[in-house]
Amino acid sequence: MSLFCLLWMPLFYLFWRTVTGNIASAGGIWALLIGSIVALIQFFLGSMVEPGGFGLSRWMSGFVDIVTLPALAPLLVYFFLVFFKIVSGTHDFTNFALLWLIPGAAIRAVSWSSQNDPILLVLVPLLWTAIAAGIPFFISIIYNGRVFAIIFSSLAIIIIPLAAASSYWAFYSQKSSMGFLFLSLAAIPMLISTVFSLIRAGEE
Repeated sequence: MSLFCLLWMPLFYLFWRTVTGNIASAGGIWALLIGSIVALIQFFLGSMVEPGGFGLSRWMSGFVDIVTLPALAPLLVYFFLVFFKIVSGTHDFTNFALLWLIPGAAIRAVSWSSQNDPILLVLVPLLWTAIAAGIPFFISIIYNGRVFAIIFSSLAIIIIPLAAASSYWAFYSQKSSMGFLFLSLAAIPMLISTVFSLIRAGEE
């Protein structure tokens, strides 16, 4: 399971880059550099939220320290870099986020290996990927969509990170049915985005 945590993110990044064809997307060096710094800082500082039991504090720990914020951070930073034109070229939020998460996944694979917990070593990397690939899918719809599509996409962007943290909390609390439900809510946009990218790649 530690090997899965270590390899999943770089392998999915290579898969995504091949599917989308964005070989030279902007900000790759920034993503690896800032992602490595943030991962090291988080490793040495430890958790910001102390989890206790199976209640709200556990959910908040999943949101802030483990699942949601670590995957949202690269998307927010990339938006900043693009807005202020610090990066130029082909913009791809997902590529940037996946690259950012690779150093963090490697550090977590080592630090979590002693626990040998599938929730941490398997579920969490999947949830990171769901956020990193799902939210940019709806961002692209907002850029090009009409009013209804913009409203729907905005709601989806809010739901995905909340569902990801809730999936972590539900599986940790041994509520598997709820865990799979929230996992589906978080991951389906990523799957749809991947299918659309495969279709576009086949048409080119």
